[in-house]
Amino acid sequence: MRSFSLLFCLLLIAGLAGAQPLSGTVRDARGAAVAGASLTIKGSYDGGTSDSSGRFSFASTEKGAQVLLVSAIGYKSWEGPVQLTGSPLQLSVQLKEEVTELKAVVISAGSFEASDKKKTTVLSPIDIVTTASALADVTGAVKTLPGAQQVGESEGLFVRGGTAQETKTFIDGTLVNNFFYSSVPNVAQRSRFSPFIFKGTVFSAGGYSALYGQALSSALILESIDLPEQSSGQVGVSVLGVSGGLQKLSKNKKASWGASYGYTNVGLGFALIKLRDEYFGVPQYHTADANFRIKTGRTGMLKYYGYFSFNKLGLRQQSIDTIGYKDAFALRNNNMYHNLSWRGSLGGRWKLQLGASYSTNRDDIDAQLVDGQNDPKMVAGFEQKNFGLVTKGRYINAKAVFEYRLRGLSALRLGSEYNYSSDRSDYTLFNGQQFPNAVTEHGKALFGEADLYITNALAARVGMRAEHSALLDKVNAAPRLSLAYKVGKEGQASLAYGEFYQTPERRYLSAPVTLDYAKATHYIAQYQRVSPKQTLRTEVFYKKYRSLLKTGVLQGRETATGTGGYGEAAGFELFWRDKQTFKGLDYWISYSYLDTKRDYLNFPAALEPSFAAKHTASLVLKRFIPAIKTGFNLSYTYASGRPYYNIGYDNGSGKFQLTDAGRTIDYHSASFSMNYLPKLFSKGAGKNTVLVASVTNFLGNKQVYGYKYAQNGSRKEAITPPTNMFFFLGAFISFGVDRTEDIINNNL
Repeated sequence: MRSFSLLFCLLLIAGLAGAQPLSGTVRDARGAAVAGASLTIKGSYDGGTSDSSGRFSFASTEKGAQVLLVSAIGYKSWEGPVQLTGSPLQLSVQLKEEVTELKAVVISAGSFEASDKKKTTVLSPIDIVTTASALADVTGAVKTLPGAQQVGESEGLFVRGGTAQETKTFIDGTLVNNFFYSSVPNVAQRSRFSPFIFKGTVFSAGGYSALYGQALSSALILESIDLPEQSSGQVGVSVLGVSGGLQKLSKNKKASWGASYGYTNVGLGFALIKLRDEYFGVPQYHTADANFRIKTGRTGMLKYYGYFSFNKLGLRQQSIDTIGYKDAFALRNNNMYHNLSWRGSLGGRWKLQLGASYSTNRDDIDAQLVDGQNDPKMVAGFEQKNFGLVTKGRYINAKAVFEYRLRGLSALRLGSEYNYSSDRSDYTLFNGQQFPNAVTEHGKALFGEADLYITNALAARVGMRAEHSALLDKVNAAPRLSLAYKVGKEGQASLAYGEFYQTPERRYLSAPVTLDYAKATHYIAQYQRVSPKQTLRTEVFYKKYRSLLKTGVLQGRETATGTGGYGEAAGFELFWRDKQTFKGLDYWISYSYLDTKRDYLNFPAALEPSFAAKHTASLVLKRFIPAIKTGFNLSYTYASGRPYYNIGYDNGSGKFQLTDAGRTIDYHSASFSMNYLPKLFSKGAGKNTVLVASVTNFLGNKQVYGYKYAQNGSRKEAITPPTNMFFFLGAFISFGVDRTEDIINNNL
């Protein structure tokens, strides 16, 4: 035995004596040492590991031409030829970073994202539902983010000095028309769709992707949920109405279907509070939706969502033109929306996303001037206050996006889009005279975009979008560019540039003049730092408008006269979210500074628009107490006073003139909500209940959105909210799945 051991040692010494030493360093592209790199001679057991300074040393008994393999976590593998002749060999190896989603910089300039998956998410879907001032409205939560204005007299998102029409909404890639309920004079309407049907929300305040268009200022991009985890049902009862829904998952968990219905009647809520206006038709809403989802193959998903609604209301407001009279307004609306989409792999590195949507909308409006007994009256000089208006619209959107995955996270996307719209309005005056109007538009677009991840620290997105309008008979080309550079472990800096086009509003397209696309050019610089518990974002922007619509008077009606308007907007924005500093408290703060002017529509010169406040700020706080299973949510919003104007038409000069101007008082609003999870069912029963209570503007701050003027300019009145504060109480019961723990975890 001793002889065998001695022989083994002699053979080992002999082998080592014949081995060739290899040594050197392993560094990255910037010259920094790479520790823990594994080095081996291909096809052998010879190798070693680099130390903290990147140095390595090992010996190999192989001879002749060999291949050295080097690998390290976070870097691309390296291999190179080596000649082993028995003499010591000194090597210098340089590794390139492997671009991975966990480490890579994120192209984010101008955008906020809410989802459960992305590491740079600023808000989660549960944040949208539990923001106190949002009242479970997606756009209500978005208004607490930088860039969005607090406009209470009109629906829509007003972003960075842009009108509501300059923000477009997309669901599963396709454009949504009539995303909000139909307009009511001086009363903002909420969005139609429930936030619970969306798993992802991207709010881009500017510089958005070339995959989207026809939005001068902003894009709200929504992604619907895929397959549910399991079958479930839900019933809700509140002071505003009732709702119920069902989601059924197939046994093989590859398909699902669902449907829901909701009825809203705000009569009970209005009975408890003091109202500004007199409602002779309490707002009522019937909504229903249906969906199915089918998993196709390993990666494919086919989704359908259908929405149907009918609503009506009637209100009377004191007439500012005729003392002792009222302006009566009645609205009936029917809306239908269908969305069908498919995404999946085509094999190899190719993916395809298809989407199509079809929607219709009809508004029946009846306006009258009534006396103190609410009887219709004709008053000389104000006969035009009595009219009927019926508007009908049909809209089709289809889109195809091909994606080719390049090396790492880099990707190339190519696609096309088609938009069809048919709008008809029939305006009937008090004397029966009718003014029909119909506009049909066919819009086509081609686009391309490349995400280029050069390293984990540097990425670029380069895009181009070209559009054609059949009605304008014009073509535009819109380049887009974004750059992102990682600064440290958690920070990154971004730049974005883009040109954006939009056709004029459809109601002006039938004017007997040649119109052009409105154009906006965006410049954005951003810095953000994101950690698991804290988020800081700062952004500066500049936006230049050209070819804005201008209007004049023709036969007593305002009509388009050309697209010679212009404008600009510049500002600074800040967002800070913190879940770390105060135990159990989650809060965010946003601030926006906006400096903007524009000459558009009937403006006699470049003016600060009435929907833009120089300073806007929001504070949102959330605290969930697991011991009592109750969440408390508080939000406070501030906006400096907005300008208001009275612009009248001077028949003598044939021009619009500014006859009065001012600025509203500052806007303040504090809202509170709470959600309680009572234990009404035994654990494991597959049921859970959520009780919700909320109140908006609970401090009772006076709010003025602007002023309306008499036709002759002799009087003006403040435009205020329909009610100074509003209450909500509701109970929601889920069946089939107990989500108590999920709700608690999402709020921690």
